[in-house]
Amino acid sequence: MTDEIPACPECSQPMRFGGFVLSGREDDGRRGCRTLWRCTGQHVWWRWADQPDEPLEICPFPKLFR
Repeated sequence: MTDEIPACPECSQPMRFGGFVLSGREDDGRRGCRTLWRCTGQHVWWRWADQPDEPLEICPFPKLFR
């Protein structure tokens, strides 16, 4: 995980790290961890923990992580 705090792609507010989520990968069916990020505007984003330079993706299950 990079030390840089990302800005919310939707509202540009600083985001807070929300932990790790174990998730299945669609490409190979294996499990991996995603890092969860949220902003004060209640937007929830994530990305693969082993790919910190990849862009954030909107989390399809935001209510599970509020």
